[in-house]
Amino acid sequence: MSKEYHIEGGTPIHGTIRAGGNKNAALPCIAASLMADEPIVLNNVPDIEDVQVMLAAYRSLGGGVERLSSNSYRLHTRTISTYTIPTQYAALIRASILFAGPLLSRTGAAVLPPPGGDVIGKRRLDTHFLALTELGASVEMNGTFVFKTQGLHGADIFLDEASVTATENAVMAAVCACGTTMLTNAASEPHVQDLCRMLCAMGAEIEGIGSNILTIHGVPKLHGCEYTIGADFMEVGSFIGLAAVTGGDLCIEGIEERSIRPAKLAFGKLGISWEYKGGCLHVPARQALRINCDLGGMIPKIDDAPWPGFPPDLMSIITVAATQVEGTVLIHEKMFESRMFFVDKLIAMGARIVLCDPHRAVISGKSRLTGSELYSPDVRAGMAMVIAALCAQGTSTIRNVYQIERGYENLAARLRSLGANITVIQ
Repeated sequence: MSKEYHIEGGTPIHGTIRAGGNKNAALPCIAASLMADEPIVLNNVPDIEDVQVMLAAYRSLGGGVERLSSNSYRLHTRTISTYTIPTQYAALIRASILFAGPLLSRTGAAVLPPPGGDVIGKRRLDTHFLALTELGASVEMNGTFVFKTQGLHGADIFLDEASVTATENAVMAAVCACGTTMLTNAASEPHVQDLCRMLCAMGAEIEGIGSNILTIHGVPKLHGCEYTIGADFMEVGSFIGLAAVTGGDLCIEGIEERSIRPAKLAFGKLGISWEYKGGCLHVPARQALRINCDLGGMIPKIDDAPWPGFPPDLMSIITVAATQVEGTVLIHEKMFESRMFFVDKLIAMGARIVLCDPHRAVISGKSRLTGSELYSPDVRAGMAMVIAALCAQGTSTIRNVYQIERGYENLAARLRSLGANITVIQ
């Protein structure tokens, strides 16, 4: 059943909220659970649509899923009944490609339809194929991706881009391969680190976690474990932006400061600051939001990059925040050519934005936004629209909120607990 949000804007949010588990860590950790025939307990798993789809795909392969609590699961794959991912699951989430490495490692084969997910531009899979081929797999493409191997072996691999999911697939394929793998130009985001630490808890031997060079010593077999997934720093960044532009006072609990440090410099260019103490991040009320110009009074630029650069998934959020700040800033989305196309909705709400090309937008604020009819194109742009609606004057309706709820757990109720005027309409 389709849902929409009705939002009455103009009210500062206030209170305390706890950060949810990292979606982008939960999905590869579910896939990695296929690699042991003993139970895996995952804690702090976000209760979101993408996780439920990933668990359904896991079940379709023969995995057993027991829900221990709202955010904890016991996963157990005694045997794998098939190495083919059903199309109905692969088409919904890009993370379905993450089953390739575990299935190759455990069964020697994997058949995956093309993955779905957000439409934010070209999202190549070449790096996955490069890494898995170097590890001893063959790949055929004929409407589906067919991976096969007579045995995986260690290799010295240089990834042609620091792809998060390609790094994760390569690591999962390598941990039980024969010999040692050196993975250079690896992604090092917190969710990649989470996966590596979980694999180590299962008996893998991985050196260099958190860097862009991973050394993986293959082991004969992995075992069960219990692992707690870290906080979702994308959600934390979203709530920071929301608090700042509504003039609210917000405490976000359950996070590690290092996970949000790359965002601090970028938000700081907009005059947005926070304090961190004892696992709690505090965004103070009514900040003087003003662009901090570069040396010589030059217009500053905010751009994204692989970790530890500013996360691309927060570009939509910081774009909305920039509309509520005095001054001019250049937003440069370098990684996905379609992510910025949602700004036409912000312009319709009253934002002063010049979209220079698919990658760059010049934003001059502060703009008075008014409520509007909106449609969520993807997870992060959808959340950006929620933030825009909550700081706008008047009522907004956001449709296709399925896309938002793929990445944010129980969002409407959590925002209402902070004083937001948001209603869910079926």
